[in-house]
Amino acid sequence: MKEAPYGWVVVWATFVCLALIFGVSYSFAAFFSSFSDEFAAQRADVSWIFGLSGLVYFVLGTLGGILSDRLGPRLVCSAGMVLIALGLLLTSGATALWMVYLSYGLLVGLGIAFVYTPSIANVQPWFTVRRGLAGGIASSGIGAGTLLLPLLVAMAIGPMPWREAMRLLVLGVLVLGLLSSALLRRAPASNKPGEAGTGGTASGLSLREALRTPTFRWFYLATVLASPVMFIPFAHLSASARDLGLHEAQAVGLVGLIGVGSLVGRFSIGLLADRLGRARTLVLMQLSMCLSYLLWAAAGGYPLLALYALWFGLSYGSIVSLLPAICMDYFGGRSVASIVGALYSGAALGNLLGPVLAGAAFDRWGHYFGVMAACLALGFLATWASWRMQRVGRARF
Repeated sequence: MKEAPYGWVVVWATFVCLALIFGVSYSFAAFFSSFSDEFAAQRADVSWIFGLSGLVYFVLGTLGGILSDRLGPRLVCSAGMVLIALGLLLTSGATALWMVYLSYGLLVGLGIAFVYTPSIANVQPWFTVRRGLAGGIASSGIGAGTLLLPLLVAMAIGPMPWREAMRLLVLGVLVLGLLSSALLRRAPASNKPGEAGTGGTASGLSLREALRTPTFRWFYLATVLASPVMFIPFAHLSASARDLGLHEAQAVGLVGLIGVGSLVGRFSIGLLADRLGRARTLVLMQLSMCLSYLLWAAAGGYPLLALYALWFGLSYGSIVSLLPAICMDYFGGRSVASIVGALYSGAALGNLLGPVLAGAAFDRWGHYFGVMAACLALGFLATWASWRMQRVGRARF
């Protein structure tokens, strides 16, 4: 299929969608202390908010993908933006922590599920030769949102109550989210009757066929193993920095540095992967993310923490940008949104339990060293599973 120019409009619309939803998700680091103080909660209790949100958007990512394959990404992503805005609005009025679990944890998570998989999976069918670059640019919205929104929220919480800062997020999600969602459309080869395009049918495996392949099983295992390694820093790196005596701007700014590294990773690794091979690049980035934890363990102040955040962000961003492109390579575009959603469900348990167990470990022992050791072990296992996926798989599309 020839690469249509409108594909780049879809890329940048997806960039904005992902910047918004993950900017909201990772702004949790800026709200962490406010939630803890407001509701007199321990770190493990507050971490459930982030964990529940991730559990919902990864588990229900498959549903978002199926709906997108049937209804189109524009409608599903628009509905997701409305759900996120509603969840944030309800959180801003919460009077108990259990209310935040429902509004931020569940409702915002559901909204992200309806935006994340449908938007990012929709990019790949528009491209053939430049699939890695297009996916890297689109998914770099996650890095941009991670860089900007937590810092803006932290700055806003200073002069205004956290509840008012959250209501500003509601306005941004509704305006920018609905505008960017309106620009999404299917690639011509995957359009259904009645939508713009040629009305053709994309080649590839169905969701059921993909799930039966050894390639998907190894891919899924790698995702399960890597998920705690990927999401613990977003919930606990800023808290770890505060424990070392860093002030609030520096602590929250570390999440922003993860975003900087993520941006670099998504752009640079996308180009590298198109030449070296996307599956092979994934193995290298899994190993890189694992080894970055050694730097966190050794950090005693801001310089090494900042370097860790950049290194981790580069590795994390590279991995996330590669996953949809690898799905397209191995399984084709016929049910790519559903397949990507199914793959992301593997991250659900790690996203839920990783931050919560890390918080519980700190509450009991007063440090994160055991957490870092566990992440190193899981990272090596994820690298091995990714290598096995590369060995048994073959890019056919």
